[in-house]
Amino acid sequence: MAADLHLHTRFSDGTFTPDELVAHAARQRLTALALTDHDTVEGCARTAEACAQAGIEFFPATELTAELAGTELHLLGYGFDTGNPALLRAMTTFQQARQERIVAMVERLNRLNVPLRAEDVLSLANCRSPGRPHVARALVARGFCSGVDEAFARFLKKGRPAWVPKAKVAVAEAIRLLQQAGGVAVLAHPGLNQADPYLPVLIEAGLDGLECLHSKHPPGLTTHYLGLARRHGLLITGGSDCHGMAKGQPLIGTIRLDPAHLAPLREAIARRRTATAHRAEG
Repeated sequence: MAADLHLHTRFSDGTFTPDELVAHAARQRLTALALTDHDTVEGCARTAEACAQAGIEFFPATELTAELAGTELHLLGYGFDTGNPALLRAMTTFQQARQERIVAMVERLNRLNVPLRAEDVLSLANCRSPGRPHVARALVARGFCSGVDEAFARFLKKGRPAWVPKAKVAVAEAIRLLQQAGGVAVLAHPGLNQADPYLPVLIEAGLDGLECLHSKHPPGLTTHYLGLARRHGLLITGGSDCHGMAKGQPLIGTIRLDPAHLAPLREAIARRRTATAHRAEG
């Protein structure tokens, strides 16, 4: 029995459909999962339906790109109301910024004599939250690069000629958005973002948890964040950050969160939902 609470589908930068994702989860004998597509809940309804059919517990979720003191941080929101108006309005703004970023990257490619069109990328992405991987895949599909790795190395990595920075929301605002929608806010893969110096500020802003287990956290780092979470009374989550076949073999199942961590997560979501409902009534 295990859970994976960090997964992506084709509704952001993954390659699996919700049904394919859940089929992989069932083969891995996962008992719970969360869909954490970037800046969207577009795939949550279908994933929830597929999970119900497979007997897998589903957590509606998302991943927001935030910023604190010039450092990019990612926040995972769990258990919120996917129809919350304020969160959906904010997501629409984030999605528009993503689409504008695609256009800006394509314009830079055009100046490098790479005749890719924004329509090529957006058509391939076919979702509201496109990202750099879609540009890379479009470059491969049009024959301008031999593979996604080459596309990133030549054009799309930070510092390369077609790279454009992402729009980011202030981390306190991202936490507020998730919590006012009845969800809990968890710092994603803190080891990748060297987030330790910012934990006091994040906790002061209301951070609920840490993603201690992640496919790019070596065992020593996992132990470190488990200790920090327990010391500060934070929720413990974990996930593979699977993007389907985008990175070769699918990562789903490589991180197996102990289901014992799900009860505190459920309880925290229930408390937040109750508090949110009481505020709305008041």
